[in-house]
Amino acid sequence: MQLPSAFWKNFLGPAPEWYKRTIVAFLLINPLMLWALGSFVTGWVLIAEFIFTLALALRCYPLQPGGLLAIEAVLLGMTSPEMVYHETAANFEVILLLMFMVAGIYFMKDLLLFMFAKILLNVRSKVALSLLFSLVAAFLSAFLDALTVTAVLISVGVGFFSVYHKVASGQKLSDDAHDSSSDDTVGELHRDDLEQFRAFLRSLLMHGAVGTALGGVCTMVGEPQNLLIATVAGWDFIEFAKIMAPVSVPVLFAGLLTCAGLELTGIFGYGAKLSDNVRTVLMEYQANEESKRTTRSNARLLVQALVAVILILGLAMHWAAVGLIGLMVIVLLTAFNGIIEEHQLGKAFEEALPFTALLVVFFAIVAVIHDQHLFTPVIDSVLHMRSDVRPTMFFLANGILSMISDNVFVATVYINEVKAALDAGTISREEFNHLAVAINTGTNLPSVATPNGQAAFLFLLTSALAPLIRLSYGRMVIMALPYTVMMGGVGLACVALFI
Repeated sequence: MQLPSAFWKNFLGPAPEWYKRTIVAFLLINPLMLWALGSFVTGWVLIAEFIFTLALALRCYPLQPGGLLAIEAVLLGMTSPEMVYHETAANFEVILLLMFMVAGIYFMKDLLLFMFAKILLNVRSKVALSLLFSLVAAFLSAFLDALTVTAVLISVGVGFFSVYHKVASGQKLSDDAHDSSSDDTVGELHRDDLEQFRAFLRSLLMHGAVGTALGGVCTMVGEPQNLLIATVAGWDFIEFAKIMAPVSVPVLFAGLLTCAGLELTGIFGYGAKLSDNVRTVLMEYQANEESKRTTRSNARLLVQALVAVILILGLAMHWAAVGLIGLMVIVLLTAFNGIIEEHQLGKAFEEALPFTALLVVFFAIVAVIHDQHLFTPVIDSVLHMRSDVRPTMFFLANGILSMISDNVFVATVYINEVKAALDAGTISREEFNHLAVAINTGTNLPSVATPNGQAAFLFLLTSALAPLIRLSYGRMVIMALPYTVMMGGVGLACVALFI
């Protein structure tokens, strides 16, 4: 093999040839576009290219191609290393959360699998089960963080899938061999059940993920941008919840009705039920785990339960940054459950660190948006509209921009512009409150349309679970579409009528 051919084979490894050529074409075209069309147009093209890498995450993890695009943007002068660092530092709490909280959840997986197995096997109705997943995710996200809740859902999904995949592959339940997404070893008798189980888990995970958005919009701690908006507006926890209630409460009920309707009709990829064969396997697994339970294993579950209570109290009462609470969870769980070897600890960080790196690359793209003022025309046009239509247009503008960018960044830009207008006397305090509600709901609700719209969705897409259950970018967009229409539509109507 000649050296050029070897370089090409190594570039992006086993990714398809057409995918490699597309990425190379992007890297070659961008400098030409910058020279011919300017940085504004090239900036929007760069966003489209980055979304392309996210959309094909199952072909190639977006860190490498997205990272190459980000590096090129810096080299072309579309942003600077200092601005990338600034955007990253501004989101340091999110990075801390990913580094430590997700790892903390890993050490709680025995308790989570035990609890959710009880729910999954005892609630026979798929509609009731879906509503339960959505409600629990919404409730937790209102007080915790959507990424933490999503990490729990991912951990549970991986646990359930691994149990059945072992049986379908002819392994014993007690076999600790590494599971993969390959179906080569799956027996013919299990193939249909496995595909149905994948569809079942996909629907539950999507209901749960949307639930994080339904709950996240309600309180000042539900999403990072909520806290930012509350701080600028000077609202406390109760005041924030009351001001958002005319929009957040109707949207919550609309989301739950959508959840029930999707399961009853079975459209948009929903409606798959847990087959009797899979249920039997999971019940056997649970019985097997119960039979192996010893005093020490019970003690481990008790420790996990106590630490879970401490975790919820710490997050709800804001003892510290979420990531630092996650680090505390790691220390407590590993110390009292005897996990003291480095290689045992390392496994917990495998899930979150690739996504953490991808998120920093994403912040580099956000830095380009900031430096090239890509959203400025939209912001300026909305600010110059009549006061009676501004809340509605703010909701729409924030929603559309959040679908393609970082909703925290969009909220930051808009709330600062509105605060500047208030300080300058251009708008009244009442109108400022109305616009703040529109910004918060606009960045939280329509952004469920795409995985890059919400960090929790992007985390799910790039997790180890997504390829196991065949959850691609396109499938997420399709499954989120009815929620986007319903939540966005009801939210827009409420903003227009009540705000």
